Amino acid sequence: MKRIGIISDTHSYWDDKYLKYFEECDEIWHAGDIGSMEVAEKLAAFRTFRAVCGNCDGGDLRTIYKEILRWKCEDVDVLMKHIGGYPGNYDQSVRGMIYASPPQLFISGHSHILKVKYDKTLNLLHINPGAAGLQGWHKERTIIRLTIDGKNFKDMEVVTLADPRKEI
Repeated sequence: MKRIGIISDTHSYWDDKYLKYFEECDEIWHAGDIGSMEVAEKLAAFRTFRAVCGNCDGGDLRTIYKEILRWKCEDVDVLMKHIGGYPGNYDQSVRGMIYASPPQLFISGHSHILKVKYDKTLNLLHINPGAAGLQGWHKERTIIRLTIDGKNFKDMEVVTLADPRKEI
């Protein structure tokens, strides 16, 4: 059983609340647009860290983090890509992969829109944790926590960090 923290679109913004809310997590997964090595290093120093690069990530981040990451967590096949779309409208960059060999969990970011949706056709759970940084038009900064126990997803929760318009 593993407790997972999922975050995306930090865009170089650091908030100590990340560590507070990921305290009980075994791993942290970042779905891209990390923004800076500093943010990646702080999260990686805190917990096991997996990440993909996003369209706004450059330089060292693109060297270290791939655009697509696929691995097993417990008994769950996980696929993560920053620009990935969502059930019924997957991005063309991963559509073929998803339909040819569907993961049980697909994580993406990019839209800054919090979305958890089950794809009944492919039997997969899609998660976009929204955006945790200040950059963008989102009205709330959000992250997600969930437990993966074997093949099961449990105890999923959305954590609202703040309204980014009031923090600038």
